[in-house]
Amino acid sequence: MTSPLRFLIAAAACAAGLAQAQVSVDEAWVRATVPQQKATGAFMKLSAAKDSRLVSVSSPAAPVAEIHEMALQDNVMRMRQVQGVELPAGKTVELRPGGYHIMLMDLPRQMQAGETVPLTLVFEGKDGKRETREVQAPVRPVNASAAPAGHGQHKH
Repeated sequence: MTSPLRFLIAAAACAAGLAQAQVSVDEAWVRATVPQQKATGAFMKLSAAKDSRLVSVSSPAAPVAEIHEMALQDNVMRMRQVQGVELPAGKTVELRPGGYHIMLMDLPRQMQAGETVPLTLVFEGKDGKRETREVQAPVRPVNASAAPAGHGQHKH
């Protein structure tokens, strides 16, 4: 293969990679569980270059993974599954305890602090095109807050 052809192939591969990277995922983490606990939450910050939606999540660590929302309804906090989370272009959307989050359910074993949980996130643009992101989320202690120490706290 000639050198210019190699360069063109490498450039095309880089451009394809950049075109796919429409959503960034930061500060992903999963809350540890206690023995016999069958569900936990996954949290992160999502930023999209273009208007998008988080439409699906899966993990080999949990047979069931769903997008959920905690919301105040009739003065009671209620959790419900949602079909997706809107990601407005240029804005950071935080999946956090007490708000939008990912539920990992029917856990076959305890999630322990220090482990890493693989998550597959699927995003959909306004054009209907889908992008898949693989994320390695560290497991934090059961009493972990939304941010690591030194990064501020939020109130429930």
